[in-house]
Amino acid sequence: MARAFLGLGSNMGDSLLFLRNAVADIPDVVAISPVYRTEPMGGPEDQDPYFNIVVALNTQLSPYELLALCQKLESDAQRVRTIRWGPRTLDVDVLWVEGIVMNEPDLEIPHPRMWERNFVMAPLFDVAPDVAGEDWAKRAVGAIEKLGPLNEL
Repeated sequence: MARAFLGLGSNMGDSLLFLRNAVADIPDVVAISPVYRTEPMGGPEDQDPYFNIVVALNTQLSPYELLALCQKLESDAQRVRTIRWGPRTLDVDVLWVEGIVMNEPDLEIPHPRMWERNFVMAPLFDVAPDVAGEDWAKRAVGAIEKLGPLNEL
């Protein structure tokens, strides 16, 4: 078993429902961060805010099995990829897997931009302060607002 973290975000349709459905379909969940409302980073300027969470797992899934799970969750939410960093029903990324460092064309672990994004680091700190590190706020940017537990929103 290894600790792993997935980042989930949505800013189209019923975002909270997309997040709830995705979490329900993720095996081996041990913790779910509070939901954060965040401003979009990159992409079109007229996007709605995102709702973001980080999910902690204790899993036997390999990095590529986690990637396949992320892609299935996005597909189940009818994600369409048309604009880079554009609006989406669901975005799911493999952020970090204990003991794994890889840099492949289709998968980088740790996620290459996670350390600079408040919408990843704040919820990661909530579920794994040891992974985020105490100084995460000095490196990460972006406006965020903590809303509360996913099951209460």
